[in-house]
Amino acid sequence: MSETRGRHRSAGTPETTAARPSTGAAKRPHLAPLDGLRGCAVLAVLLFHAGHLAGGFLGVDLFFVLSGFLITGLLLGEVTVRGRVRLGAFWARRARRLLPALGVMGTAALPLAWAFGSPTLLRLAREDAPWAAAQAVNWHFVTERIGYWNASGTRVFAHLWSIAVEWQFYLAWPLVVAVAGRGRGGHGRIAALATAGALGSLALMFVLGRGVDTTRAYEGTDTRAFALLLGALAATAPVRTLAARVPRAAADAGCAALLAGLGIAWALTDGQNAPGLFRGGLFAHSLACAVLIALLAASPDGRVGKAVGSTVPRRLGELSYSLYLWHWPVYLLLPQKVLGLGGWGRTAAAVGISLAAAALSKVLVEDAVRFRAPWTAGRRGLLALAVSAAVAAAVWAAVPQPREGAGTVDVDQLVTP
Repeated sequence: MSETRGRHRSAGTPETTAARPSTGAAKRPHLAPLDGLRGCAVLAVLLFHAGHLAGGFLGVDLFFVLSGFLITGLLLGEVTVRGRVRLGAFWARRARRLLPALGVMGTAALPLAWAFGSPTLLRLAREDAPWAAAQAVNWHFVTERIGYWNASGTRVFAHLWSIAVEWQFYLAWPLVVAVAGRGRGGHGRIAALATAGALGSLALMFVLGRGVDTTRAYEGTDTRAFALLLGALAATAPVRTLAARVPRAAADAGCAALLAGLGIAWALTDGQNAPGLFRGGLFAHSLACAVLIALLAASPDGRVGKAVGSTVPRRLGELSYSLYLWHWPVYLLLPQKVLGLGGWGRTAAAVGISLAAAALSKVLVEDAVRFRAPWTAGRRGLLALAVSAAVAAAVWAAVPQPREGAGTVDVDQLVTP
């Protein structure tokens, strides 16, 4: 949900590997269809959280696969051009891309929860905030041993589990690519490691997904790694070469079939109660996403590629990171009736507010940091970072701790992937 570049280097837009495999190219052309896929994924999540799309939580898996594909493509491209991965520079770029918008949302969510949420919601927000800041909130939820699917409606930062999984992947996977991707046969070694890792992750999900509480299987970085690693596999030269050999007509037909299959899965899957979800269902969905991405990257100008990369899904994809960050606090804190309207009326209001917040975040925070506005560079940048961290800590300390057990939360119609 996070590795993004733009047609004009705008924040939130994917930059991916070339349509045809190239081991020497330094530049990677922008592929609009992958923006569109990101837009479809975030729309599915928004509709799921509003109670309108039973399997929309699977959009998170599409985010994972896209991230694995994009990150691995960039890393392998750097190995090809420079002969190595500059890990410090990579992690600095990831931090600049992810953390400022996340920090602004997290800092603002606490006083908003104080103003508009119940005491229980505020108490849990204060408890979860340090874990969210440390990019480890998924393991915090796992160690609580509280049924995630039943309890997440009380937590303002519940949706950040997936951001934490991605961040942990960004810390570990570049080390693998930096070592195994160098030299002759690097793509093949990365493909083999990604395949082995994905199968190992699937085996863990089989084992850990048997319990009544599926939080460990659903939110564990190890059990969800297969989605990211299948995306990584799709970015390697062997898979890209194979995808490039598929005739355009066949690629279009395959993309159309895969999109239809994903749409059916999103419409019919019933959360943790779906048969086989933790017995290969999530893996099969991620594999379908990886094949779709590989085909679209190889044939971006086909009919399906043009449709998926059209204006509306592409623009939505450009806002997807901030939109994902902001939509859940908005959904959770917005009254159940807005101007006397519930259902789709409330959903429209929530989506509108979330879009406005996401657009402001993109322009004022993401783009400013990404394109190194004067206040983000040099000593002023370090000062801005220090001030931001101090403000976040002060807000967390200033928001009062509610009494234990005080208040209740109305979680009707609210679910979280």
